[in-house]
Amino acid sequence: MAEVITMPRLSDTMTEGKVAKWHKKVGDAVNEGDVLAEIETDKAVQDFESEVKGTLLYVGVAEGEGAPVDSILAIIGKEGEDISSLTSGGTTGAAEGLPEETKTEGNVTPVETTEPVEKESSSVEVPKGVEVITMPRLSDTMTEGKVAKWHKNVGDSVKEGDILAEIETDKAVQDFEAEVNGTLLYQGVKEGEGSAVDSVLAIIGPEGTDVSGLTSGAPKKQENKAPAAAPTESTSQQAPTATAEESKGESSNEARIAISPLARKMAKEKGIDITQVKGSGENGRIVRKDIEGFTPSAAKSPSGAEAKTTAAPSAAQFAQAVVSGETTETPNSQVRNIIAKRLSESKFSAPHYYLIVEVNMDKAIAARKEINSLPDTKVSFNDMIIKATAMALRKHPQVNSSWAGDKIIHHGDINVGVAVAIPDGLVVPVLKNTDYMKYTQISAAVKDMASRAKSKGLKANEMEGSTFSISNLGMFGIETFTSIINQPNSAILSVGAIVEKPVVKDGQIVVGNTMKLSMACDHRVIDGATGAEFLQTLRTYLEQPLTLLL
Repeated sequence: MAEVITMPRLSDTMTEGKVAKWHKKVGDAVNEGDVLAEIETDKAVQDFESEVKGTLLYVGVAEGEGAPVDSILAIIGKEGEDISSLTSGGTTGAAEGLPEETKTEGNVTPVETTEPVEKESSSVEVPKGVEVITMPRLSDTMTEGKVAKWHKNVGDSVKEGDILAEIETDKAVQDFEAEVNGTLLYQGVKEGEGSAVDSVLAIIGPEGTDVSGLTSGAPKKQENKAPAAAPTESTSQQAPTATAEESKGESSNEARIAISPLARKMAKEKGIDITQVKGSGENGRIVRKDIEGFTPSAAKSPSGAEAKTTAAPSAAQFAQAVVSGETTETPNSQVRNIIAKRLSESKFSAPHYYLIVEVNMDKAIAARKEINSLPDTKVSFNDMIIKATAMALRKHPQVNSSWAGDKIIHHGDINVGVAVAIPDGLVVPVLKNTDYMKYTQISAAVKDMASRAKSKGLKANEMEGSTFSISNLGMFGIETFTSIINQPNSAILSVGAIVEKPVVKDGQIVVGNTMKLSMACDHRVIDGATGAEFLQTLRTYLEQPLTLLL
């Protein structure tokens, strides 16, 4: 029976998707895991894989066009199957054949010789074959991007897939790839400077093309200066070398493994060795869900990763940058500026109040020891706290809510954000549907995201959608502290160190292990009694770990 494939919701703010490119045409055979199309959302262009096997019988959205989420994207079934009842009425416009004409992908703006450049040069014609690249919107809150580093200089040859630049957003630094071939004719933003979203970032076209008419009104103009590339020549030469060495690192076995393009890309981003992944697709082919559900062996984790996942830059690092008796200045990074802005807005707009509870961790210590005695298992106290918090949120949905002016939004999913210190400040990667995750899954996910956060490898969508946040400074010996709420969350949990000290048990003073939890609450959403009940439940889960199984 034919399967109707609808336009997927690929981000929490997506209402419409655009088909940037079809990888299959009507009549083509489709296997599970094959990339059907590239879908452009409000944030990025993503590969969309087929989850069924059959023949592509119908295309509901033409290449380069958009359609609302949940509208018909495609129909897959048996070759020759009658699908007229499925396609009559209710599509966004049939596309029986896929045109091979001009397509729009990502932030590339294809234009013909008679079409003007948007905004900046409304009356200037663009030479044939020239593409205007605009500053991409890499997160839902991004209004400006900063060029952290150019990987190509004016005059350099550019191929599709080459990294043009590293773009620093309000959340992370991300590689920005070229989606066209040609020569870099113009850089609209200098390295280390910023520009508004949708402003001209670069121009790519045939070598020698005169684009002076296009750049005369462009913001943050930078003169075309191919000779100036000499000082950075060593840098530009090192990149291909590093890439080549990485390529050599891939074993021949890995190259022969049956894996879908999207799954291979996800595995590379997550640092997963695909030779360790068991494929569930046809003939053992590795598909997206295999990468998403893969739990790496704890034995393969970097030494000391658990203890260092939230470590901030050391005092020695700062000491090297500051000379005694000399006052210096350091320009704020985009991340630091956004942290200052967001935390100030949160502190001064949300009425914070704080609740503190002390937890007896004796049984949690024993439970962790028993769990870690299992082969290839290593769970931290932080992993246990994250799991217990997610389960407590399920019992107290008011704490898992957000203030929205004239209403309160109660989130159906529990997505816990975990604060991670990076050299530039702080980021909060998000564990989606945390209440359904096992200890080992939480452990693997936190280590993976914390590691990539420090190397600025997190994607924007991995730091969005949190409904509650946790900040842990216990590994630094901090016993008690309070945090500023990470809006739009209504609460954040601050976790202190586990301290061995005298406690009263059954009327006797004995040695015990305690930990203090402090929760900052937004009084507009969470009343004092509600917050207290949540902490009582959380304390019960940590003091009696077996209750998590009930």
